[in-house]
Amino acid sequence: MDVTTLAVALIGVGGTLGGTLGGAVLSQRANREQDQRAERERERERHEQAIQTRRDLYARLNTTARAYRVAARDAVEAAKRGEDIDPALLESAKEAWADEYSLAQMTLAKDILDVASTLNRALGLGYAVVKHLPGSPDPDEAFRRADAWFSGPLSDGVYLLRVTLRHDLGVEVDSDFEQTRAQFLAALDSARDDLARHMAASGT
Repeated sequence: MDVTTLAVALIGVGGTLGGTLGGAVLSQRANREQDQRAERERERERHEQAIQTRRDLYARLNTTARAYRVAARDAVEAAKRGEDIDPALLESAKEAWADEYSLAQMTLAKDILDVASTLNRALGLGYAVVKHLPGSPDPDEAFRRADAWFSGPLSDGVYLLRVTLRHDLGVEVDSDFEQTRAQFLAALDSARDDLARHMAASGT
């Protein structure tokens, strides 16, 4: 084999090896890019699922809080009319809220949990208000306090929870929200303490 033939042969072998190695590199790069795209898609799906899970929890919290307040308020109205109070309705609403609140305690961010916890205490006091109505020594005053509580501070508390949840989801955006939230929480806590003191002082 002359030199020219040998050189051509070597070039051919080198070209084949180069093509094989180059193809392998390109294939590895394509696989790597495909894996990265798949991982980004999985991450996007995990993110969307987390948002949906949070949105579902928020919806249940809002719904059960409102239902609990309404059931307690309706019980007060029934008692004012002299009708028998169906304890099952109020107990069912109370349990539904308790279930969602218990779950929320494990998952909510601190600022949202502060609102839910404050509302939970306020709803609990509302439950006590209803339960003490039948044996109140001063029914007129007891009904007045109940009406004021359910239409005022407690209604505001349920509203605050809804707005807080919507704000966290980005549905409502208010640059002054943190200040507003703090003011609402302080007012609700103060009203709750006042009502609890009045109930203790009057024995109702």
